[in-house]
Amino acid sequence: MQLILVPAIVTLVVTLVRLAGERLGWSKLLFNPAAGGGFAIVGIAWLVPIFGVYFALRLARRGEGTDHPWRALGLAVLGIVVAIVAGIGANALHFGLRRQLLTFAVVSVVAVALSWWGWPALGRTLVAYGLAARIPVAAVMLFAILGNWGTHYDVVAPEAQYLNQMAPLMKWFWIGLVPQMTAWIMFTVVFGTILGALAVVLVKPRPA
Repeated sequence: MQLILVPAIVTLVVTLVRLAGERLGWSKLLFNPAAGGGFAIVGIAWLVPIFGVYFALRLARRGEGTDHPWRALGLAVLGIVVAIVAGIGANALHFGLRRQLLTFAVVSVVAVALSWWGWPALGRTLVAYGLAARIPVAAVMLFAILGNWGTHYDVVAPEAQYLNQMAPLMKWFWIGLVPQMTAWIMFTVVFGTILGALAVVLVKPRPA
């Protein structure tokens, strides 16, 4: 908890600034309110590689590193491959949005397990950070959907407009709770592990 405390606070601040920027109509380059966020510059996804490296180096320097960083990196990459294959399969089988989300929920568990296996200490840390980062986002999405705020936290893509016909709590479950607690945790753990393992290979930190 001490290791993730400051990163979690920084991430929460970025989430709140992002929300404010979208609600107040600031620059779409920085705060894009479109469905999915439109790769806006201000967003917590960009913090994952930064904190992945930070966590990896800190853990290595306090004796919780890995003797096999390439193995950790390889297992994390395998997690990405599994996710891609699952996505291609779901598309080929013409899964609807909800079945795709459920598929990725299962795949997320597999990918996180692979990354955790490669470097358990980093895996635990990234899961904890992922939860600290994504639980507030899920909460913001609930309020955004209930209030119809018109931000990327509540709008849906044109092809998924049928979700707007659902009860607000059901819509939140499918576009908020499920993705935030599965696919985005997977993203955090997998890419955090890849960048963290690479940092250890390049820096070669020694235990203090």
